[in-house]
Amino acid sequence: MRDSQIYQVPLLVNGKELTGEGRERRAIVNPATGESIGELTLASLADIDLAAETARAGFEAWRGHTPLARANILAATASTMRADVERLASLLTSEQGKTLKEARAEVLGSADLVQWLGEEGKRLYGRVVPSRFPHMEQLVLLDPVGPVAAFSAWNYPISLAARKIGHALAAGCSVVIKPAEECPSAVLALARMFHAAGVPPAALQVLFGHPAQVSERLISSPYIRKITFTGSTSVGRHLATLAGAALKKVTFELGGHAPVIVMDDADIDAFVAAAVASKYRNAGQICTAPSRFFVHERVYERTVDAFVQRAKSLTVGDGANGETDMGPLAQGRRVSAMEELTHDALTHGGRILTGGPGRSGGGYFWHPTVLTDVPDTARLMREEPFGPVASFQPVNGLEHALRAANSTEYGLAGYAFTSTIASARRIQEGLRVGIVGLNTFTPSVPEMPFAGVRDSGMGAAMGYEGLMEHMNVKAVFRAG
Repeated sequence: MRDSQIYQVPLLVNGKELTGEGRERRAIVNPATGESIGELTLASLADIDLAAETARAGFEAWRGHTPLARANILAATASTMRADVERLASLLTSEQGKTLKEARAEVLGSADLVQWLGEEGKRLYGRVVPSRFPHMEQLVLLDPVGPVAAFSAWNYPISLAARKIGHALAAGCSVVIKPAEECPSAVLALARMFHAAGVPPAALQVLFGHPAQVSERLISSPYIRKITFTGSTSVGRHLATLAGAALKKVTFELGGHAPVIVMDDADIDAFVAAAVASKYRNAGQICTAPSRFFVHERVYERTVDAFVQRAKSLTVGDGANGETDMGPLAQGRRVSAMEELTHDALTHGGRILTGGPGRSGGGYFWHPTVLTDVPDTARLMREEPFGPVASFQPVNGLEHALRAANSTEYGLAGYAFTSTIASARRIQEGLRVGIVGLNTFTPSVPEMPFAGVRDSGMGAAMGYEGLMEHMNVKAVFRAG
């Protein structure tokens, strides 16, 4: 962990750290204490323009590396991440709040992703198409799209940044990333690791600033050719409008409100253990977190009782404490959001079985919360909670459960627990989401696409599909 001295976090443009006079700054806060622990430099308009223009030169330099050379550099970066896991995890915990155990897992998982993307980048093949004309050769080639503007969120600072940087670099693109201002240090450290491994300074740059200003400036830049964003649906809609006006490719990973269907033939004990761990991981601040539980009426009371007892057993506290099961929320505004959603649910007739506000004093704490009898008219059933609040409703069968699960416009992840193959098949076909977990809450691995539908996103990350989002297709006809 850092000591009590306030530290400085700069911008990183063309390999140079930028601080100095004339640039705004903002405090970095430890969410477990509410105290300022660092100071972040914010980019000026000139800084943003310089980063975008530099990315053009960085693209030309980086695309000249062979896929094998790029893969080796990404593999070297992944090795450095693994070797420095404790420092990176400490940065995550002190600025974002998650437990050290979760932070270590985030770093190691991100290293695996970076290495996998580099390897898969060697397998972005074109193809030869048999021609209908004599003496004609027809080829399909893949070209990297160009400089990428990437915007990542605060809930998984390393994971989301590694995902966006890794995709771009593996595909041969340069990237300007604007991570979340709340937790910048780990991402800056990650960028330095990429540079040390051999990525040209101009091919990877890090900006912090006023989010609307940075995003609008980068999207409008003639040098930026693709936008990738992880964040709320409302912000995604705005950025989609800007990107559409500029005719730029986009990949958007937006909000979720994941339903969970529990049938009466499920292994309830196994479900409860997995569900509590998944729901309250990272204090529920995960777009794929289970949030709406629809449980068959035959096993409803038993399931809810077991879930509540397990949720009550979790230790809430500073993520730096090894005994902590769930850390604080990342910002004070998330506490306010939990208060508003819970109050609205109770006003509409819901019942709270456990949880609520955390301890008084410093820090942004909220206890693992379980609500029942929440009607569809309550905000909690329509809005993504993005926090440690779960709601339970009984259902009388599979079709009832599917109707309830599909009742929002979100379509990121959905889960179901059943031992019947016929039910599993009906669920994987019937859930209107991009990611389905059957008897598991594991929705994200490097080799599988991560994609939402409807209000939960556009395009895909990870897997072969995620890399293809960073490529242009070129048709070549060659006669003679």
